[in-house]
Amino acid sequence: MQPSRIAVAGASGLIGSALVTSLTADGHEVVRLVRRVPRGEGEVRWDPEGGTVDAAGLAGCDVVVNLAGAGVGDRRWTEAYKARIRSSRVHGTAALAKAVASLDVPPRVFVNGSAMGYYGETGDRVVDESAPPGEGFLPEVCVEWEGAAAPAQEAGVRTVFTRTGLVVARGGGAWGRLFPLFRAGLGGRLGDGRQYWSFIALHDEVAAIRYLIDTDGLSGPFNLTAPTPLTNREITEAMGRVLHRPTVFAVPAPVLRTVLGDMAGDVLGSQRVVPKRLLEAGFTFAFPEIEGALRAAV
Repeated sequence: MQPSRIAVAGASGLIGSALVTSLTADGHEVVRLVRRVPRGEGEVRWDPEGGTVDAAGLAGCDVVVNLAGAGVGDRRWTEAYKARIRSSRVHGTAALAKAVASLDVPPRVFVNGSAMGYYGETGDRVVDESAPPGEGFLPEVCVEWEGAAAPAQEAGVRTVFTRTGLVVARGGGAWGRLFPLFRAGLGGRLGDGRQYWSFIALHDEVAAIRYLIDTDGLSGPFNLTAPTPLTNREITEAMGRVLHRPTVFAVPAPVLRTVLGDMAGDVLGSQRVVPKRLLEAGFTFAFPEIEGALRAAV
């Protein structure tokens, strides 16, 4: 891909910062969407929860990537925080999609973040992108989140939804909290450990986003998860092997529900999600197995 002007919302987050580093290393001009007053030409003002964006700042962008949204695992899910999780995604996506559609020369591709939470509880059942949405808070948010991108699609912009799994990285997300516990020898399975966790190495997450940007003809939902989802028990054992620490502790389900509230359902729930469309499109994972993903992170 020739050097391009690429706008990124959520550029300071775990995935966004890694993506920006990758893009700038390859000579692309990155425009960051910020909530404060811009400090230069490389920044554009927006308010995702208020649903506003300076559309003029997106002029000349070949690609717009939206990875913004209040962190799902950042705090206990109160009703107020659940409302923020929803509004930061739905209103922000709608604002960007409308801005993209309003440009005289729109970008050739709009990549909008989503999550494997779209599928809800799947148990042992393997699901790909053809599966319908599940039931509950996160599936409802994901459906609205993706639906908010309609203005960009209707304007003829190639639109991609990245339904991301649990990103294996030290800097944030689920593993940002797990690594310190396991290093201290306090790691263990969550609940009975039989629930499936669909993971992806941060390296592969960024590589997959760039592949979707660069490959013409790809649109719609893509699961960004490694091809081999594992149970929480299997991942716990792999963490112990990689970090050379015992994994004898276990956190009972009732304790998780007390500490995490509604979010406990997401931790204890099982999602066996596979990246069927990504593999069919020809993408190759650098870290398809959990031990490789863990070693890359540490």
